[in-house]
Amino acid sequence: MSDLNETLAWTGIPVPDVLAELSSPQKDSIISWARELVDHKTDGFEELFEAIGMIVKYIPHFIVIPLMVDHIKPRIAAGVCSKMSVDQATGYANDLPLEYFGEVSMYLECPLLAQILGKMRRHNAEKFIHYELQHHLTRMLDIATHLEEKMLETVAKHITLPEHEDDLVRHPHTDVIAKIRAMQK
Repeated sequence: MSDLNETLAWTGIPVPDVLAELSSPQKDSIISWARELVDHKTDGFEELFEAIGMIVKYIPHFIVIPLMVDHIKPRIAAGVCSKMSVDQATGYANDLPLEYFGEVSMYLECPLLAQILGKMRRHNAEKFIHYELQHHLTRMLDIATHLEEKMLETVAKHITLPEHEDDLVRHPHTDVIAKIRAMQK
């Protein structure tokens, strides 16, 4: 993947084909401009996320959860979650509807999400893992590389891997798949 594609991949929006026709210096200019634009448009977000995380500590979950689900986009909720302690984030993760938490999780770093899953109520974590395996298998494998053994066993319980190990020789998740296979035997 080119530098331009890597830089713009986080948007989830395909890179326009016309950008591939640009020279390397022109691509570098586009990358620099995109980074500057994002930095300019998101200036202060980190502090805002941190402030919201501190404020919601003092508001009961039964008030915050419905407001969050109805009025806060998952990307924003993830930004706030990333500024909370793992214990505080886990408290919300346990109470959020599965589909909403699934959307929020798409914007969280895999190591943080693995920590949250490790502290969630077992039933909730298992429901999330099952949901993610059905809807976002590759993402779940990304998360699985950071899970502790007991949570990885939950993944192993719910995942069906190809029968032939040769099918996965060049798969980017070969190591975690090998651990899961060992747990399934």
